[in-house]
Amino acid sequence: MVSVTIEYVILIPLMFTTVIVFPLVADRMTTEHQKSQLTIELQDVADHMASTIQQLYLTVNGEEILTGTVTQASPVPVTVGSYPYTVEGSLYEPGDGSAKVFNTFLTLDEIDITVSASAVLGINVQWVDSSFRSTSVDAEIIVQKLDDAEHTVVFSFGGS
Repeated sequence: MVSVTIEYVILIPLMFTTVIVFPLVADRMTTEHQKSQLTIELQDVADHMASTIQQLYLTVNGEEILTGTVTQASPVPVTVGSYPYTVEGSLYEPGDGSAKVFNTFLTLDEIDITVSASAVLGINVQWVDSSFRSTSVDAEIIVQKLDDAEHTVVFSFGGS
């Protein structure tokens, strides 16, 4: 009779712990895996956005384009993992002044995942502080080449 009691003393708490702990651990692992996958997908979108901006700069900065405005419809998907996101940008100049670096920041809504990507541009670039929502029907990249001595190229995002 003593062995049956000891088995119950050991097995019942072990079974109870298994029933409670296993689902919690499985849920946590699944959530972390999904978040990791979303981060990777969002990083791919950010890299594509930075690459598109760099290509636009190289195209518009050429000598054959004197002045004007080029509008590029959003080259990125509307959602990542069925979540919309916000695209923002910033421009900074490294200490040596030989170029400017454009950073694009993408933030997934509801999950609060933010990634960034960079593109090296020339010294004649300006950035108008702006952003767009991925679900906006008029999300776009606007590039304007000015008729000044430096042939300044001004970037901004359009769309709300």
